[in-house]
Amino acid sequence: MTILTSARRTVLSRRSFLVSFGAASVGIAFGGLPGRAFGATIVDAAGAGHQVNAWVTLADDGSVTLVSPSAEMGQGVLTASPLIIAEDMDADWNRVRVLQAPADMAYGNPIFGGVQVTGGSATVPGYYQILRLAGAQTRLVLLGMAARLLDVPAGTLRTDMHRVIHDGSGRSLDYGEIVSRAELPDPIPEATEAHLKPAAEFRYVGTQAVPRIDVPSKVDGSAVYGIDIELPGMLHGIVLRPAVQGETPVSVDDAAALAIAGVRRVVGLPYGVGIIGDSVMAIRAAREVLSVEWTSSARARSYSSDRMLESYRQIGQDLSVTGGIALDDGDALTALDGASRLVQADYLIDHVYHATMEPMVATAQVEGERATIWAPTQAQSLTTWVAAGILGIPPENVTLITTLLGGGLGRKAEGDFIEDAVNLAREVPGRPVKVVWTREDDVRHGKFRPLVATHARIAVDEEGRIAAWHHRLVADSIYARWFPDGFAESGGMDDVVYGGLENGYSLGAHRTEYLRQDSGVDVSFFRGTAEGYTKFAVECLMDEAAALAGQDPLAFRRAHLAHDGRALAVLSSVAEMAGWDQPRGPGRALGLAYSHSFGGHCAQIAEVSLDQGSGVITVHQVWCAIDPGIAIQPLNIEAQISGAIVQGLGAALYEQINIVEGAVQESNLDSYRVMRMSDTPPIIVHVMATDNAPAGIGETGVPPVAPAIANALARLTGGVRLRHMPFLPGRVLAALGR
Repeated sequence: MTILTSARRTVLSRRSFLVSFGAASVGIAFGGLPGRAFGATIVDAAGAGHQVNAWVTLADDGSVTLVSPSAEMGQGVLTASPLIIAEDMDADWNRVRVLQAPADMAYGNPIFGGVQVTGGSATVPGYYQILRLAGAQTRLVLLGMAARLLDVPAGTLRTDMHRVIHDGSGRSLDYGEIVSRAELPDPIPEATEAHLKPAAEFRYVGTQAVPRIDVPSKVDGSAVYGIDIELPGMLHGIVLRPAVQGETPVSVDDAAALAIAGVRRVVGLPYGVGIIGDSVMAIRAAREVLSVEWTSSARARSYSSDRMLESYRQIGQDLSVTGGIALDDGDALTALDGASRLVQADYLIDHVYHATMEPMVATAQVEGERATIWAPTQAQSLTTWVAAGILGIPPENVTLITTLLGGGLGRKAEGDFIEDAVNLAREVPGRPVKVVWTREDDVRHGKFRPLVATHARIAVDEEGRIAAWHHRLVADSIYARWFPDGFAESGGMDDVVYGGLENGYSLGAHRTEYLRQDSGVDVSFFRGTAEGYTKFAVECLMDEAAALAGQDPLAFRRAHLAHDGRALAVLSSVAEMAGWDQPRGPGRALGLAYSHSFGGHCAQIAEVSLDQGSGVITVHQVWCAIDPGIAIQPLNIEAQISGAIVQGLGAALYEQINIVEGAVQESNLDSYRVMRMSDTPPIIVHVMATDNAPAGIGETGVPPVAPAIANALARLTGGVRLRHMPFLPGRVLAALGR
């Protein structure tokens, strides 16, 4: 196997950084927050000032406006991103104002090819160096301006907490005093890695003392989410969609709907029927009495999830059909053919619904050749492109105001809820139209995590080491819908589906195949992405292989990760935290899982018990050790990992979307169970910061959860394996032979 790497020197100049700050001052009015101890303030516009680069504006009063490029959906980026800038410019955090970035490719994430989208735990890894250089560039500017004011060489000056200091004379200048008395240099000096602050001098990054700036407004109720948008003259909209994806309206009888007071218009759409009215009550009542004849030819009509998953299992087992080769290291097939000790197993996962606290919502206003959108979107670039495509206008004519997100989890990177608002708003030019999906809409018309079937074969040699690993993953593609050209150019490969199978273990010969399916049902990103389910199979298979080798699961992993000190460290830490070698109480057992994903190393242990009569699994505690590299905000990392574990527990134990002949059977949270507070066990997270590049965090805690539970149950029951997620009681009893 050949791995190609490249190194490049990043240099930032005025030309590469500068964008129109007139555009950047289009922000979201979150509600002004009063000054708080050791806290920045969220603002809705930059105001007057001196723009150093696209990220930093300095005001004469000493305040500093920093731009945050990503959507805030509870993961803390509205604090973490500007904090990185503030660190390298030596800004006083109490004098920082944070502005949500507009939709502008100047704020695109390099990990996504410069597209502005929030997901994949990519904000900090993608922007870290850019933001540091923005801060360093600002610091260079201030040093140069101060040098002219003090009439000393810039090299004799230093910065410290919002001041430039000349030790030789004892003089110093506040940042505000500098920018009020001196002009910005032209050109702006370049900043390189050599200008970055040494990590040993960090004041903010890595400390426990910086609270998230979005939390106070969420506590006092002043925070503005997409669902909170209220505008003068605003109308309300709703869309009736078919029960089966892909069907379209043939005829519509709207007489009864239009007879309801407050209903203004019924609009035919390519994918449904929209209603515009004066109130939510009116449009919902009108939707109930619409009479629509739908087509009956959609491919999704032949889709039933249980039957489809079984067919995927059979496809995975059919070794005569070769999938796309995602990884091929050595001759795994030959090694497996001659193996005397072999693990062979199928692992299955069901569809999962995102269940964001805030359902899909967007507000749009169309006036002539321009449009404004207020939306809790993860995909700023996509949102402007979708609106521009619908209206036939340039993307630059679309103004996007990104609100706070009441959860995203990948679902709010989609464009369907944006389409609703834009399509209806163009019917009433000049009037904003707000579309809020009901929870039933949100469940029945979700973009779910894919169905996945894994067929794996593993050879274990006489020394108890894995000699060969053959992994076949069967699932629909996400990229085929999202990036059809790129998907075609890749030869039909989709690493967002099979990603995570190059897992860091020394596995001897290793072959991974992706057998892409095309079922007619859309699938999409979900927290944890591919690693969230591929690691379920990988980590359970590691325990199966350890059992075949007659080894302890922890020792077996250590042997196959001996080359990776970071992996060994988190394994040792979590084992110590949980007391891996200590006897448990009657009817309880521990299970272990490890994941290297999103740049971080994460190991978890779950303690479980089983009600043998009902098949109900109880998780009593979860321990987690996480190496995130450089920890921007350690307390927030702990919180994000804890939240990811809670979501991973729900997906492992309860969550399941069932589709029968194309129609989703669940409709609300009464029929789709998520984790409740009463279900949630104690969770202990140990953040083990290192000096490695910062990892993504929001999703890193998901992958080990399900396999840790399944592995614990296997130890508890003497080897009974749970290979179908979620671990519903009936499936547990079936695995027990009952």
